[in-house]
Amino acid sequence: MKKAVSTIRAVVFGCFLFSGLLSAQVTFNPADLNTIAKGELDAHARILRPAKGITTSACKVTYYSCYWTIDPSLDTISGYVTVYFIPKQASFDTLALDMNQALVVSGILYHNTQYYRWDHPQDQLRIGFSNSLPENKKDSVTVFYHGVPPNTGLGSFVQSTHKGTPVIWTLSEPYGASDWWPCKNGLTDKADSIDIYINAALPYKTATNGLLVSSVQGPASTVFHWKHRYPIATYLVCLAVTNYASFTQQVPFGNDTLRLVNYIYPEDSTTAADQLPLIIPMIQLYDSLFGIYPFQKEKYGHAEFGVGGGMEHQTMTFVNAFQFELIAHELAHQWFGDKVTCGSWTDIWLNEGFATYLSGLCYEHLDPGLWQRFRQVRIAQITALPGGSVYCPDTSDVSRIFNSRLTYAKGAMILHQLRSVMGDSGFFAALNNYLNDFGLAYGFARTSDLKAHLESVYGESLSWYFNDWFTGEGYPQYLVNWTQTGDSVSFTIHQTQSSSTVSFFKLPLELKLKNATHDTLIRIINSYSGEMFNVRIPFKADSLIFDPNSQIISGNNTVNAVAGHELQASLQLAPNPAADYITFRFGGLNAGGQSIIRVYDNSGRMRDEVIPGPGTREATLDTHEYVPGLYFYTFSGNNFTIRGKFIIKPVDP
Repeated sequence: MKKAVSTIRAVVFGCFLFSGLLSAQVTFNPADLNTIAKGELDAHARILRPAKGITTSACKVTYYSCYWTIDPSLDTISGYVTVYFIPKQASFDTLALDMNQALVVSGILYHNTQYYRWDHPQDQLRIGFSNSLPENKKDSVTVFYHGVPPNTGLGSFVQSTHKGTPVIWTLSEPYGASDWWPCKNGLTDKADSIDIYINAALPYKTATNGLLVSSVQGPASTVFHWKHRYPIATYLVCLAVTNYASFTQQVPFGNDTLRLVNYIYPEDSTTAADQLPLIIPMIQLYDSLFGIYPFQKEKYGHAEFGVGGGMEHQTMTFVNAFQFELIAHELAHQWFGDKVTCGSWTDIWLNEGFATYLSGLCYEHLDPGLWQRFRQVRIAQITALPGGSVYCPDTSDVSRIFNSRLTYAKGAMILHQLRSVMGDSGFFAALNNYLNDFGLAYGFARTSDLKAHLESVYGESLSWYFNDWFTGEGYPQYLVNWTQTGDSVSFTIHQTQSSSTVSFFKLPLELKLKNATHDTLIRIINSYSGEMFNVRIPFKADSLIFDPNSQIISGNNTVNAVAGHELQASLQLAPNPAADYITFRFGGLNAGGQSIIRVYDNSGRMRDEVIPGPGTREATLDTHEYVPGLYFYTFSGNNFTIRGKFIIKPVDP
């Protein structure tokens, strides 16, 4: 552990030195995350397949050898794919592959013999064998095919142009690979390796996974051979063909280097060459925090394509621009999404939440002045609506899978809160253990796997946290009443929840007490609503700031400076923002028959009075006729007055 921490410090220090050279290029645009998520949503919206359409044949695919002929001026593909597989049951007599019916099978080769026992119903190619194949013994078949892949909108096989020049590119997440080649789709198999041969018409270049090991030019075309020797999920296999300009960068790691290969449209090559040096300190940072780049023996690279945002194809990210956050986000996927891939689309946050948080870490370490702004924007986005979980319950709804607010922003910020719960050393140690787990590395993981590694380092169960923040919905809203007598500051923290799915959010909280010349930061663990705390400070504070560093997901918070006896009374509101009603919950020695709640509109005119009955602890106000906007209230009783505000939101059409 100590060695790991010292390595992090050394490399991050180097990144800080480099960041000074790049600070003019580092910007934060609050809309960048929505652009990334929308690009992925739009790209995948037409290629989502129902789960029942995914092959579940009882075999393990170990290797693909693919030979494709591509002319980017033609919307066609032809070639052959050899599939190596291992039967996993004794009665295995049929190999089922996913393959769109728009593709035409021209032949099957089995053991070097033309084979005829196959059919192609409902986007599935079924190859039958005369007898059951031996269990756990590797076998192979070769599928020859051609055709025009189906028109699925922005993916999964697109023929287009840039500046009048033809281009073909693919984008297969989540189930689009079978639109353009026969394979085993889904999140069950990773081929151990893949060879890709692309016969591209002159004068075009190709970009895909792995290393370019040869290019053999003929009279009318060039055959490019790319070799990838790491496990790869089917949806991460890619190809792009056009008149790319290319340039190479080098990332130093002590005595080693990583080769970066960029394939850019010629008209954008100058812009890319100016912006892509940003990638170097990002890779060094991720290496320092999460271990060496997962595909170090090969390369990392970018290929330009025509979809907004990007796609983290293994070793070859496809992008349409070169902004700081987009490049950081897609690079992060090489660790979280490619090396370790979500084992179900219900756990898509293991890909997208992590990539979003790692782009935030780039702000933290490479331009710290933007780090808090990153968190503030994400929190505001999350709390714009009252519900929604990070867990994705409906994987048939692509807009829910790639939801910017929940999968990306909330997924990122629940990681940041976990970092606060565990501390930096424990948090990063657990993530490294997760990435290097022999059963997960270069394979698939579920949220339960991540949770187990976090708990192993933390030493206690984190079920309470995942119940609240992964499957639970919403966020906390806080009311803080505080007072100071001499050097003693007392404060009471009340919490309401934006969703009824969580009864209380237990969290570490930060509060800053300050005046014009002094301040102090207080850190506490808030375990229940109405919890009281007392601290001593050597100055007279004139204000208390709740969560001054934007460390937690919360919204609509109120801080009141009160007289000492007023801490005996409390008032909580829910929901806030409200629509048809708002409930006031109150307690303390002064609550009850002698208290009254008055509501005022933004002009100061009193709108309503609520007088709780003796012994009651809550009252509901009908607000369905209220005009949307900001309202104020006073909660008054014997010797106390508490003031606050709430919002009436527009009713959804």
